[in-house]
Amino acid sequence: MRGLDLLDRVDYRLARTAEEKDEIYRLRYRAYLREGAVSPAPDERVFDHYDDLPNCWIFGVYVDGHLCSSIRIHIATPAWRKSPSVDVFGDVLHPKLDEGLVFVDSTRFVADPDKARSWTALPYVTVRLGSMAGVHFDADYGLAMVRPEHQAFYHRVFLHETWGPPRLFPGLVKPVGLMASHLASVRDRVLARYPFLHSTVFERRTLFDRATPDAFTDSFRIQAVAKAG
Repeated sequence: MRGLDLLDRVDYRLARTAEEKDEIYRLRYRAYLREGAVSPAPDERVFDHYDDLPNCWIFGVYVDGHLCSSIRIHIATPAWRKSPSVDVFGDVLHPKLDEGLVFVDSTRFVADPDKARSWTALPYVTVRLGSMAGVHFDADYGLAMVRPEHQAFYHRVFLHETWGPPRLFPGLVKPVGLMASHLASVRDRVLARYPFLHSTVFERRTLFDRATPDAFTDSFRIQAVAKAG
């Protein structure tokens, strides 16, 4: 796996400004349109209200300074249940949140249609962000809403299992199924096979810690203390 070679050229950037987010929204549109996952739209952007939630992180993955892929990550907790997968598969996930579980919900995973053909490791380097989030937030499960034709990748790489049959997500024209993996059970096997998924505490804090406390991070710290105690 050449993921480590590409990783040396990668810069993960959290989208903070309107301009950074707009560039990612346009990348989403190009990628989804190429796949036939969305209908043509005059503004040529894909975004929704989930992008503005307090428990959301939107990342751009830049290779040699150029935006090549992106992923959106929500942390769903018993106190903060709003996330794409929880809304679409609430009948499956709300009972588990009632048990106190924490989910890393990775969505809007897109890659530049032209660059993806040149760098076969780009998908692995991108979903590495979800793996890091799972460690940083001590999550119980990683979630992904995946089209049937892509589910083999998630099963192979992250040992995801299918939790829900395909359903339509608002704005997409192709249905997605719910997949999940119990992170503590699969982490050692996944890291042994894909060592470039390893990360340091410093890297995770740089990407996911917020300089200004907000309602989500404050409540998450309280929940973490209660869970540890």
